[in-house]
Amino acid sequence: MKLMYALWGSRLQEALFAERLREQLAALGATRLQVNIADADVAPAQLRLTTYEQPVGAIVSVWIPDEFAAVTGLLTAAADRVAGWVVDERTPIPPPESDNGVRADALAGLALLRIPAGMDRSEWLRRWQDDHTTVAIETQATFGYVQNTVIETLTADARADALVEELFPMAAMTDPHAFYGSGGDDAELGRRVSRMIESTSTFGASTDVDVIPTSRYVYDLTGVRPTG
Repeated sequence: MKLMYALWGSRLQEALFAERLREQLAALGATRLQVNIADADVAPAQLRLTTYEQPVGAIVSVWIPDEFAAVTGLLTAAADRVAGWVVDERTPIPPPESDNGVRADALAGLALLRIPAGMDRSEWLRRWQDDHTTVAIETQATFGYVQNTVIETLTADARADALVEELFPMAAMTDPHAFYGSGGDDAELGRRVSRMIESTSTFGASTDVDVIPTSRYVYDLTGVRPTG
């Protein structure tokens, strides 16, 4: 199963990249850890949205067959605040592989989506995954696209129905043409932006959404052994 957590705190950089955390997760049976952190490398990013009083500082993903409560406990100890979910992962565009523990050469944008009031979950999923996916791919310069639908909440503070990760060129932090893949053509940029806004509005992703620009790190935990 894949678990995802939103974390807040002033010591996330130190805690989430500590070798001890990887050892503890591996001891629980975790096979993979992904850390998406809002760090200095993505500080120039212009697209940031938050529904919380403080923006999310990191999104952590853990692949593990069970021991959900123990994982939640480890990450709670590493942060000031945690919200966690069990998710069902879809990968319309599989992210390229990166070296173990090395920052991916990308702006990794994370979005927390919520079902609008009055909309049926099945209809929301249809509009998002069936209708919008093609629009997102055709209107943006993404080279990695992962959709994570929440199937269970792990914490009381868990205001999300899905978490989406999209990888963009680093230039997309400040250049709309690089973000939308419009090749410097202002008319094409306008067309793509309009099409994206129209599509996201059909399933509530244009409001009540968090967007967190992050750096992406992936760790293979299968060979990790505790050092004592």
